Amino acid sequence: MELTDLLTFSAVARTGGITRAAEELNTVQSNVTQRVKALEAEIGTALFERHSRGMTLTGAGRRLLPYAQRMAALSREALLAARDDGEPKGPLNIGSMETTAAVRLPALLAGFHRRFPAVKLSLRTATTADLVAAVLDGSLDGAFVAGPIEHADLVSTVAFREELVLVTARHLKSLKELRAATPQSGPTALVFRTGCTYRQRLEQVLTEFGWPSATRFELGTLDGMVGCVAAGMGVTLLPRAVVGRNDNVRVHALDPAQAQVETLFITRRTAHDYSALRGFIACINGKDEDIAA
Repeated sequence: MELTDLLTFSAVARTGGITRAAEELNTVQSNVTQRVKALEAEIGTALFERHSRGMTLTGAGRRLLPYAQRMAALSREALLAARDDGEPKGPLNIGSMETTAAVRLPALLAGFHRRFPAVKLSLRTATTADLVAAVLDGSLDGAFVAGPIEHADLVSTVAFREELVLVTARHLKSLKELRAATPQSGPTALVFRTGCTYRQRLEQVLTEFGWPSATRFELGTLDGMVGCVAAGMGVTLLPRAVVGRNDNVRVHALDPAQAQVETLFITRRTAHDYSALRGFIACINGKDEDIAA
């Protein structure tokens, strides 16, 4: 199998279509189509089901995908290792939860860029579950996720410690008022999509409050989340630092067992420990020592 064909196959699987894959790979659609067809011909079966909304993997495609991802990751890692002369430079792909990216990362990223301007840093936001998967398949070099994370193939370091708070509309001055003003079924839980650790924590909190069947409403952005809370649509759970001094909402402290959470920076245990990544971890830890091997 040609590595380029596998890389193209992975891009189509990830983006769900020829057009988006071509944009990601910086090539033309006909080239993507040709490489997918060549790979299907070599294997002897279809890897995608084509439909009006895009392309989805067949059974054969799902079985091939993890191997293609591992080969892509290994190829990228080999290239970076060969180029790594001890001076941080080249690409560095980092992932983060949106809440962490909004509040904790700007100063860290700015400091890293000033210290290592030759590193081409990219940042992807996603849920903890998706970020863990991306680090494991090698598409991300590291990611900020909500702890705890226990996986034999991952190494983690504590980056930040957060206090989670229940966020409600401004007029609800206490949890007692929230209980009094809420239907027996519970308030609407405003959440990020499945895989978000804060969503799981909110569901646990509402269950402990006696509302295990509270309605869930998914939102895709932090600003949208806070705006809907301010409008009285429902409640959510966020780090106190994210809400800040927003006068449009009110925050309610929770018991320490519910509130305390660590944000971890995770990397793959078997990944090449190249200079750009070592430099980034040194910045997380606030260390200024020489990061050369």
